[in-house]
Amino acid sequence: MEKIIFEKVGARLKQARESSHITLEEAGNRVGVHKSTVLRWENGDTEKIKLPIIESLATFYNVNPVWLMGYDVPMDREIKTDILGNPVVSLPLLGTVKAGYNYLAQENWIGTVDVETSLVGDGKDYFALKVKGDSMAPVFIEDDIVIIKKQNDCENNEFAVVIINGDEGTLKKIKKTDNGIILQPLNPAYRSSNVY
Repeated sequence: MEKIIFEKVGARLKQARESSHITLEEAGNRVGVHKSTVLRWENGDTEKIKLPIIESLATFYNVNPVWLMGYDVPMDREIKTDILGNPVVSLPLLGTVKAGYNYLAQENWIGTVDVETSLVGDGKDYFALKVKGDSMAPVFIEDDIVIIKKQNDCENNEFAVVIINGDEGTLKKIKKTDNGIILQPLNPAYRSSNVY
């Protein structure tokens, strides 16, 4: 982001906090930082602020998280519905995940995806990723969008996005064994990989 975007996010953080009559200390306590950190964010030092913090503050301030990030959308949270009238929530679409190996997991906000609240509740534990590659074909193909629940573990035989070596993300079917975890592609042209 350019400096002007960081300053815009900071100004919106301050506007949302003040209009909600929340102190710097209360905001800091909400996200586990000192009030001086919140003040720095409000003064435009938002380059390293993480998405979960933005989401938490947006919920606390009762504002749209996309607006809080500097985008030109309404400030107010609104009840959105799909064309059938079902309530939906906007999930952040964060870059891509490789349906293959050796791909850097990218947390780049590239848009939002509307998902029914009956599936993801308020959406705070979910995000979306765009699939790249063909190792999970025919179930997941290039440019499919997958909805991911943030969690540290998954059940045997579930599909999961696994972060390997701290920064490599891959979408695979998970097989748990006594010796570790096997990341299993669906496309027979690819081999399984063991993670210990």
